[in-house]
Order: sequence, then C-alpha cells, then structure tokens
Amino acid sequence: MAKPVIAIVGRPNVGKSTIFNRIIGDRLAIVEDKPGVTRDRLYGTAEWNGKPFSIIDTGGIEIDGEDEIMRSVKAQAELAIAEADVIIFMVDAKAGITHADEEVAQMLYRSNKPVVLAVNKVDNDNRQEDIYEFYSLGFGEPIAISGAHGLGIGDLLEAATTLMPEPEEDEYEDDVIKVALIGRPNVGKSSLVNALLGEERVIVSNIAGTTRDAIDTPFEVDGQKYVLIDTAGMRKRGKVYESTEKYSVMRAMKAIERADVALIVINGEEGIIEQDKHIAGYAHEAGKASIFVVNKWDAVEKDDKTMQHFTTSIRDQFLFMTYAPVVFLSAKTKLRLHKLLPVINHVSEQHAMRIPTHLLNDIVSDAVAMNPAPTDKGKRLRINYVTQVATKPPTIVCFVNDPELMHFSYERYLENKIRAAFDFEGTPVRIYSRKKSDQD
Repeated sequence: MAKPVIAIVGRPNVGKSTIFNRIIGDRLAIVEDKPGVTRDRLYGTAEWNGKPFSIIDTGGIEIDGEDEIMRSVKAQAELAIAEADVIIFMVDAKAGITHADEEVAQMLYRSNKPVVLAVNKVDNDNRQEDIYEFYSLGFGEPIAISGAHGLGIGDLLEAATTLMPEPEEDEYEDDVIKVALIGRPNVGKSSLVNALLGEERVIVSNIAGTTRDAIDTPFEVDGQKYVLIDTAGMRKRGKVYESTEKYSVMRAMKAIERADVALIVINGEEGIIEQDKHIAGYAHEAGKASIFVVNKWDAVEKDDKTMQHFTTSIRDQFLFMTYAPVVFLSAKTKLRLHKLLPVINHVSEQHAMRIPTHLLNDIVSDAVAMNPAPTDKGKRLRINYVTQVATKPPTIVCFVNDPELMHFSYERYLENKIRAAFDFEGTPVRIYSRKKSDQD
C-alpha cells in the first residue's frame, strides 16, 4: 500500500530540514544556519493520529548565486507539485515575504495541490503578530511554528494529514511477488528487466538516466507471478540535472515502498561507491527483503577468489545488511541469470514468514540462559514473553520489565539467535521492547 506523500518546500534557510527532523524524529538532515546546506532531498516516513505518510525534505541544491537560488527553489517546487499529495510551504517570520516566496506561491497556487502554509521561527508570543502578513500569499490561515523549539508541529501535522488522500490499495493479488530494481544510473537495471523477461520491453541505453519513471511489468515463471518495478537511476547528491531527473529518486522511493523485494543493482565493473550505500539504506529502512545483484560480471577480470573478495567487500561496506544474499550475473550475456529468481522466491518467503509464539519463546529463553542480559545500575533486563506481531518485515515484540534496559548490543544478540534458528535470509528483522502490563 503506497503511503500519501507530504513535501516541505520553500526557499533556502527557512528551516525545512529542522522541521523535517522534528517530524520523522531523527536527525537525518544536516542543519546549519547557512543557505543551501542541505545538498540532497531526504525522505522519511512518519505517522500522525494513526495516519502514516512519506515526507520529503526538498533541500537546496548546489548554488552559486541569486539566479541559481531561484532555479533551485523553482525545481523543488516543481518536484513537490509533481510528486506530493500535500505540500507544506514554509516561510520565515523574521524575514517576512520575499520575492522567492511570492514566486513559489504562484507556482503552488496554479498547481491545485493542497497547500499548508507554515510560518517558521515564531519562537515567542511577540512574534505571533508577524504571521498576519502571510495571509496575502493566498493559502488561508498561516500556521505559526518554531523548528528550534518544536512549537506548533502538532497543529501543522494535523492540518497536513487532514488534506491527505486515503492510502492507495495495491492493485496486485497477494501471491504476486513485487520486485523493485533500484540502483544508481547505468548499473544495468533496464537490461536486467529485459533479460528476465526475455524480450526488449524497456528502453536500454548506456546514457546514464535513460529510464525516467517507474515501469511495472508483470510476468510469470513456473506458476509464480511477479511484477518487476524498474525505477529511474538514483543520482548523486549536490548536482543539478534536467528537470525530469529531479523526480527520479522520489519515484524510486515509491517503488521501494510498493515492493516486496528490492534488487540493489551494483555495477561489478566499477565496484561499490558511497551512493550504493544510500540506495541500499532506503530499502533497509523501508523493511523490504533485499538482494545485492552484482551486474556486468561478464566484464570483470576474474580468478577463483574474485567473487569471494567482492562478497567480503559488500559485507564490509554494508554492515547494516549482512542478511541480504549476493547474486553475481550479467544481464547482457545472461551469465548466472538463472540463479536470481530462486533467490527472489526464497527471500520473499522469509520476508512473509511467521514463527509460532511457543517456538520463538523457546529460542529466546535458551538465548537468555546462555547469555543473560548485563546489569545496568544494579537492574537486569527480564524478558517475560516474546511474540511476532507482523510480517513483511518480521516484527517481534519482547515484553520486558523495563524497555530502557534493552541495550542495542543485546537486541542484536537476540536477533542473531533468532536468525540462527529460523533463517530469515534476505529480510530485516525488527525487534521492539515493551513494558509488560497486566493486560499482556
């Protein structure tokens, strides 16, 4: 089910990244009091009053002067208009209405998209009167907020989520495995789609970024139905590309959200670069089953240790995804292509697997007996009961005497023991601690 999308848009240095961090509850965006510090659009997921949504921080792109700033602001507004269901238009109470604000307002007004006007930096009651001039922008009542002090965020989210459409229901049956191909430009995603389908269904070119949008392609092999979701290549941060390129990462994010399995395609000739880690991180954070697909393996000079060395490199570079299997292949020559679908089937099963509660409790009890949780200020974690509450990804709740005593390292230890017992290859496993109540 695709979540509605909220985009935060506005000129540089109005506080978009600060508000984004407040909403998602994590300091993902770099915040500094200097225009244009956010070099990359960032994406997160959040929930307000039971309504989940995706949120985009449309940070400033690399800028060299006034004209570039305006181009950047317009590009961000275009992204929000094209991709978002609701737009938070952020302005600055201290600066008042600027020419750039008016330009963005005109674009948003013509878009017919729902817009919530947020006036940031209303840090005290004395500044409350500063919001009234913003009525002239034409978006109804401005909402006074302070990113620095966390004021008004609830009112802002209430206004934005009220305007969201209902989440889109998935158009495919439950037994269909939805596979998103993700990766930076020119790693061979479209060629891999064609190789799997055995026909030229997607335009293939060696010009980076040929695929502009996500394309769904259903097919069936040995009675198993699949949908391949091919996405535009994800770009490096800090560069300005033609306007159609600006939408590619958001569409890739939507594809990941809709998928069961993410194929993280890596160029075997070039090896691993930093951008590959960002892309893999999106799939991991979204809780998707994942496979590293090292493409163009036919073009790599090899000996009997090359594959082993490359796998070791992946494990070292992607420490947060040691669960994801690695498949080496060539979409161009179909070398080792036959190995991919069985791995997709396997990780999809693991992603949807549910463990009986009594078995899960047996494994955790044994793990605790072998290695009791360390004490903290004289208190020791006690796990009373464990149950799996969700699949896709497998999600486990531990009812404990005090959630604060569940250290990250001990949580990782329990995850490793659970994986050793039940496999869960290819899928993240999420473990949460909750205080045992009388109802539990």
